[in-house]
Amino acid sequence: MINEIIKKNGITFGVTIGIVSALITSTIYAIDLNLFTSWWIGALSILIYLVLGIVLLSKTKKELNNVFSFKDAFTTYFIATLIGILISTLFNVLLFNFIDPSAKETLSELMIKYTVNMMQKFGTPASAINEAIAKMKENNPYSTLELLKGSVFSIVFSSIFGLILAAFFKSKSTQE
Repeated sequence: MINEIIKKNGITFGVTIGIVSALITSTIYAIDLNLFTSWWIGALSILIYLVLGIVLLSKTKKELNNVFSFKDAFTTYFIATLIGILISTLFNVLLFNFIDPSAKETLSELMIKYTVNMMQKFGTPASAINEAIAKMKENNPYSTLELLKGSVFSIVFSSIFGLILAAFFKSKSTQE
């Protein structure tokens, strides 16, 4: 059975993470679609999620009187990220497939241009660039299926962060 504090904090922060993610996406969407290809936006987003995870685990550990096993720390983080990723994915599916489907086409074109520019900077042969463009045109990262696949990757990636954070935040005296 999951401790009520862990469940409450996981759900609360999960909803917060999901809303923050939707706000970041909608802000970028409203300002300039080119920002979706910006590396610093991705880095800033990861930093925001990391800070939220640290705050979540610190708060939960304090509420549990500093008795925080590795399993409890990971469970808290996992619940929050799972809920946050599901909300974010649902928002992205709605935005790019129902609210403004033309945006996903524009974003695909922007991603292709960005990729071509990067490949040219690294001296990639034209044949490899053309092959990459063909593959990118076959696969739209903003389609419902691809967003769902991306959410699975996000869950795995977040779980790795969760394991690291759980190891850091677990109580030193617990032997789990």
